Amino acid sequence: MRRRIPAVLAVLGLSALTLAGCATASSPAACARPAADTGVLDAVHVSGAPGAAQVSLDAPVFVPETVAEDETVGEGMAITSDAQDLAFSVTIVDGATGESLLSAGPQVNTVGYWREHYDGLADMMMCAREGSRVVGAVPATALSTDAAQNWGLSEDDTIVVAMDVQKVYLAAANGVPQYNDRRGMPSVVLAPGGEPGIIMPDADPPADLAVEVLKKGDGAVVTDADSIRIKYTGVTWADRKVFDSSWQKGASVAVTMNGVVPGFAQALEGQTVGSQILAVIPPELGYGAEGSGTIPGDATLVFVIDILGIDAPASS
Repeated sequence: MRRRIPAVLAVLGLSALTLAGCATASSPAACARPAADTGVLDAVHVSGAPGAAQVSLDAPVFVPETVAEDETVGEGMAITSDAQDLAFSVTIVDGATGESLLSAGPQVNTVGYWREHYDGLADMMMCAREGSRVVGAVPATALSTDAAQNWGLSEDDTIVVAMDVQKVYLAAANGVPQYNDRRGMPSVVLAPGGEPGIIMPDADPPADLAVEVLKKGDGAVVTDADSIRIKYTGVTWADRKVFDSSWQKGASVAVTMNGVVPGFAQALEGQTVGSQILAVIPPELGYGAEGSGTIPGDATLVFVIDILGIDAPASS
């Protein structure tokens, strides 16, 4: 009998499945990969180009806990925390029958987002690098009860998974702190996870756009042709209240230069991945006299922006 795709995936339309997390470019020394039992994955054969994996089995595969190994080791950034964003393609088959359960392409989300229902898949990703193909086996007990039941799995069943890690993003800006001495600018303090807090000065806002690089990253330079993956917090100067924060929403966002207000785009222009930017945006480069939503008219805006990566171009 054909098994159903878990509801938590079905809402995505099966066009994509993604993980995302926190990464560094250095060796993930503190990572703990789920070790592959001797020979348990010998019955699994994966072929096909990256993003189009095909999985076949020589024999049924059953495991009591998640096991994984890198069939191909990438050279990109490593996944080292649940807070990172990543994009991966995945092929999943029934460990007992080899029946295809899912084949999906990449979107972007965090490892933590998927861990609630797909803990075993999230474990497979830890310490993997961008460009890797990860092959593993995940017991139904490493899925949520809802996910396992919606897939038609009993607690003794196993799924076999091939993941192609196509893009890994920073969890927060990791650049070198920079010295700034402009008077009258807001100050920024960081929580342990990187979330910024903005301390407003007792002063009038700058009349013109003011941009400071708080951390200088060594990644790629962003251009007006890019879709840029960021986290940000926005405050209005006058009332000193946060009006929007991707940190509070628990996810990064992708922006383009023509999809944000002019001052925001100008603050991003020429910056590098890994950088953290402080931008004070005057009304004429923000939402003007009309305002927007909870932002009043003629508001000066303050943003702290972490540049986490550049999205891969969409396939034509």
